[in-house]
Amino acid sequence: MRYSQSHKQETRKTVVRAAAAAVRAKGPDGVSVAEIMAEAGLTHGGFYAHFPNKAALVAAALAEAFGQSRRRFARMTEGMTPAEALTAFIDSYVSVEHRDNPQRGCPIATLTNDLPRQGPAVRGAFDAGVANLIARIEAWLPLGEGQCEGEGEDASAARRGLASSMMAEMAGVVALARAVSDAAMADALLEASRARLKTRAGLTGGAA
Repeated sequence: MRYSQSHKQETRKTVVRAAAAAVRAKGPDGVSVAEIMAEAGLTHGGFYAHFPNKAALVAAALAEAFGQSRRRFARMTEGMTPAEALTAFIDSYVSVEHRDNPQRGCPIATLTNDLPRQGPAVRGAFDAGVANLIARIEAWLPLGEGQCEGEGEDASAARRGLASSMMAEMAGVVALARAVSDAAMADALLEASRARLKTRAGLTGGAA
């Protein structure tokens, strides 16, 4: 049976969405093509009609995962000022809900340790997602006096450096909160990081 081009595109989207959740939950090496196809309600044999290999699927899954996060935060921050948007982003990212639901969360906090073992296509998709998220944080940073100044750096480089550092801390603390077995410690790590991130970004009255 021959299917229309629109049907093929919709089927591909279904596979990619299933892969985006599976890869975040189990890592690229912890999930098989057969498992992803079954989750999408399809047979393994149909895989090669959409992707040449597993690496291509994982790269598409990462792009979709980053896209899902980007769309979710765009809806959440619509109509907000940059400072309000950044505050909401920090509160949502560095949260118990994000910690407890890696399959729906940011790939950076979930997959960083898996990426060095992946090939160029997968790493390229991950790099693009990281760069996009850093740029979004940079655009939200307040322009208050002294917030993004650095010794010998222009303001743009200082802002990018702060955004990069904040992204690294956010992803790191979520990953750490998932790893520790003490729930109270995990909650305290998230709470402390949220407060410190807001101070560093100039969202509170404290010193950076």
